[in-house]
Amino acid sequence: QVQLVESGGGLVQAGGSLRLSCTASVRTFARNVMGWFRQAPGKEREFVAAVSWTGGSTYYGDPMKGRFSISRDNAKNSVYLQMNSLKPEDTAVYYCAAGVMSSSTLATMTSDPVAYDYWGRGTQVTVSS
Repeated sequence: QVQLVESGGGLVQAGGSLRLSCTASVRTFARNVMGWFRQAPGKEREFVAAVSWTGGSTYYGDPMKGRFSISRDNAKNSVYLQMNSLKPEDTAVYYCAAGVMSSSTLATMTSDPVAYDYWGRGTQVTVSS
């Protein structure tokens, strides 16, 4: 029922920044976690960041800590991913995702793509060296 649409990808030089947006076409509270994953050519899908819809708890993959930040705008039914100090290895298709997770499992399940049942089509991020 909910559609996720990513935007904000593009080409940026190493050390630069990008801000990705993910907007749900229909406001919903059925999914309590929204996150970002990325997939580079020849690599497995990798967890980037996630935020709980209520409470705003955030989670990050190790390579993103200190560089990326995820935020939520309830009024716009959107989540954002601010990416700073970008590196060529950050080049990937970035996917927005939404899922339902119990509060007791947030710390572990947010990084597991199987926990998400709605996915955007992705937006390309390319970081040049």
